[in-house]
Amino acid sequence: MMMIQLGVDVVEELKLLLPSYYDLIVPSIVIDELTSLKRKAKGRDKLASGIALQIAQSEAFRIVEIDKDDHVDNLLLKFCTGDDVLCTNDKILRKRARKRGITVVYLRQHRFLEVDGYIKHDSV
Repeated sequence: MMMIQLGVDVVEELKLLLPSYYDLIVPSIVIDELTSLKRKAKGRDKLASGIALQIAQSEAFRIVEIDKDDHVDNLLLKFCTGDDVLCTNDKILRKRARKRGITVVYLRQHRFLEVDGYIKHDSV
């Protein structure tokens, strides 16, 4: 949501950053969280969550169904493998992902996406 509030085009930035064979995926639990935020938030947060929800549901992303049987952060870490890239600005989630060998992309200096880890390139 922070990227939207700061005017960063997440989709375009990710397409520039990641090799073309990476799929942009949004877990259903993230859609649920954004939907809840949109209902409960006020002001800028409400607007940002609504825009984030529209972007997450756009054709640029594929939504993957994940049952919510644990905390969202735990489910995201279970879903990701060492070949995946997790996009988050949550510092605790970023640290937990890096400890598991998951590459993380996050917003740096309110302007651009930064990679923490290694983006695997196809060795064809």
